[in-house]
Amino acid sequence: MKYFLSGCLLLLLAFACNTSKSTTSDTDTDGWISLFDGQSLDGWKASENPATFSVDDGRIVAHGPRAHLFYTGPVMDHNFEDFEFKAQVMTTPGSNSGIFIHTAYQEEGWPSQGYEIQVNNSQSDWRRTGSVYSYDDVREVHVPDNEWYTQHIIVRGNTVTVKLNGETVTKYTEPDNPQRSEGSKKQILSSGTFALQGHDPESLVYYKDIMVKPLAR
Repeated sequence: MKYFLSGCLLLLLAFACNTSKSTTSDTDTDGWISLFDGQSLDGWKASENPATFSVDDGRIVAHGPRAHLFYTGPVMDHNFEDFEFKAQVMTTPGSNSGIFIHTAYQEEGWPSQGYEIQVNNSQSDWRRTGSVYSYDDVREVHVPDNEWYTQHIIVRGNTVTVKLNGETVTKYTEPDNPQRSEGSKKQILSSGTFALQGHDPESLVYYKDIMVKPLAR
């Protein structure tokens, strides 16, 4: 009986190990990598007014004077070209924010490099959530305030696709030779990091479950 029980225990341990390996493998092949640990802003750097960003109950809180929170962590050395990006987002009434792509850290002002993907369901700016700001704008409200929704941004080659809760709301294809004004010459697809926007003291927006899946060209 003693040897029988020992044998059973070994079999159970082997099964548990195999199950654990299988689960890890499935996660790896899925390709998604977390950019936010849910507890701190490790791997992120805030500009201008760092106190605008905090972590509360597993969420990044954007609330305060203008500031931008740039991903500066180790994943892809914070330099992404083609990718899928997902975050759970919740806006509150009258709030404005945004997710910048292909951008770079700068100490002050609105990020000059890359595109802003709008987060705004009810603030006075008419460009609504899902807009590729100023280049392919959305007037309709697709997701409500005070509810979590998924914002999914896909960049492949010269095309930016934005999905909200799985529904495609924007598909912007950058022209071969985009014409830009003097102040917006860097608002093009190239490569870079991500940034979350703290727009103004009246805006309160939450982010969590921030993930990226790098894509091969």
